[in-house]
Amino acid sequence: MSGPFAFEDGDTYLRWRDRKLAAAPRSVDDLIVEVRDPRQLSPSEHAALAERVRHCNMAIYVGSPEMEDTLITRLLGRQFGLERLDANWLAGEDGVSAIGVSGNGTRQHYIPYTDRPIKWHTDGYYNPPERQIRGMVLHCVRPATSGGNNRLMDHEMACLLLRDTDPEHVRVLMQPDAMLIPERVDETDGVRPAQSGPVFSVDKGGNLHMRYTARTRSIVWKQDAATLAAVAALENLLSSASPHIHHARLAPGMGLLCNNVLHDRAAFADDDAHPRLLYRARYLDRIAA
Repeated sequence: MSGPFAFEDGDTYLRWRDRKLAAAPRSVDDLIVEVRDPRQLSPSEHAALAERVRHCNMAIYVGSPEMEDTLITRLLGRQFGLERLDANWLAGEDGVSAIGVSGNGTRQHYIPYTDRPIKWHTDGYYNPPERQIRGMVLHCVRPATSGGNNRLMDHEMACLLLRDTDPEHVRVLMQPDAMLIPERVDETDGVRPAQSGPVFSVDKGGNLHMRYTARTRSIVWKQDAATLAAVAALENLLSSASPHIHHARLAPGMGLLCNNVLHDRAAFADDDAHPRLLYRARYLDRIAA
């Protein structure tokens, strides 16, 4: 393997590191692009979103608050080469998930469909290697009455800062048995086999992918000193006041376009008359930016 994420190619990594830090957004405002219609971007709107994704793997668009259609996520994604939806069994018929509080039925047992906080994670960390989530669109129809904010962090920047702390942290988190998701048996979902894999990996195109959750249940870390030290260092980074952690609150018509960056969600209070609603489309493709 060669490229900035190969330990054998230190010079390339240092050049990439310098470029990455120089182009890093200084605040969440640097991620935002106003668009007329996310379903049909103008060339300048597309270029502005693509530029942000190239620099930090994510962009936030601000569109019309009147739009309420899952097609928004699919049409926006298609403009960036996102075609292969990972339609989990809780998604709608079109493969897009409507994320809101569910007071009954199966969804109420899954934390995205509650008002509880969600710890730092990347989506699909429990998926097998052939179904890793590479790209994602999250579109806000209605925010919560209060709370529900997100923290966002470019996974490449997390890797860079972790490597600055100790290169060994990144090396051990690239082990194929670093993180294990145990087998899960669900009456509705059936059996989800145990899934072991790395936290950081590099795809055939040389792109860095991250598979992570800060959950302490339903996850088993490799029990050696080096791995546990690396996990602790990553947890410390994500709980820090790093300027590379961005705080966002999506308003109606706003959305996140990203290469499955690290993110979390704060707890929130809902309004029964106007409950929180977001559309989420998850893809096996990376954004073509």
